[in-house]
Amino acid sequence: MKMKFLSAIAAAALLSTLAPTVLAQNVAIVNGKAVPTARVDALAQQVARSGRPVTPEMQGQLKDEVIAREIFMQEAKKQGLDTTEDFRTQMELARQTLLIRELFANYQKTSPVSDADIKAEYDKFAAANSGKEYRARHILVEKEDQAKAIIAQLKKGGKFDEIAKKSSKDPGSGANGGDLDWANPSNYVPEFSQALIKLTKGQTTETPVKSQFGYHIIRLDDVRDAQLPKFDDVKPQIAQQLQQQKMTKYQEELRAKAKIE
Repeated sequence: MKMKFLSAIAAAALLSTLAPTVLAQNVAIVNGKAVPTARVDALAQQVARSGRPVTPEMQGQLKDEVIAREIFMQEAKKQGLDTTEDFRTQMELARQTLLIRELFANYQKTSPVSDADIKAEYDKFAAANSGKEYRARHILVEKEDQAKAIIAQLKKGGKFDEIAKKSSKDPGSGANGGDLDWANPSNYVPEFSQALIKLTKGQTTETPVKSQFGYHIIRLDDVRDAQLPKFDDVKPQIAQQLQQQKMTKYQEELRAKAKIE
């Protein structure tokens, strides 16, 4: 009896020395099964990837979530739900999704867009949009006779914005009195653009301008040097656009190299 008692004391002492180590490795023991701390760390990384900061206050919530998941998983397995064909199919789809995500994330990491690429794209944009910007108004109608009647009405003192609101079939600008805001002439169809750049500030076209949309009466309100966004302000958007282009090209290359029978 004495020997058994001493053995029990020794075993208890051994367990007490192991307990801190076990607790450090596991966040909890649920129904006899260890739940490793690594699961909390993995869940925290998942939250961080979604863009949410992982604060110290969240650690308790993450721990509770991991324990709850273990409880629910154990019950699902007890009911045999992990052996169904539907479950296996869903697991395979989830595996594919995760693996593909890792593939694309690795590509972005190993093939980043350089600052030189971003600057070159900005310079190309600046070159295409430099020069003058025009602020114009227009009234769009279906028939030439309508356009001529409006021009005559304007010459007699009719207000451009009021006529545009009433008669223009362009829903976007018509509601704003025909205002097209600032734009590079190249943004418009050629017929409109050519007529616009011939006008002087405050001048209205003397004859209707025909395009694929109908007949335009155009008034030039102002002209200024093109107002381009600063490089630093648009750098993130350009980088994202270029990265997406690289990703699309990468995917197309993989498809092209694949042997599909």
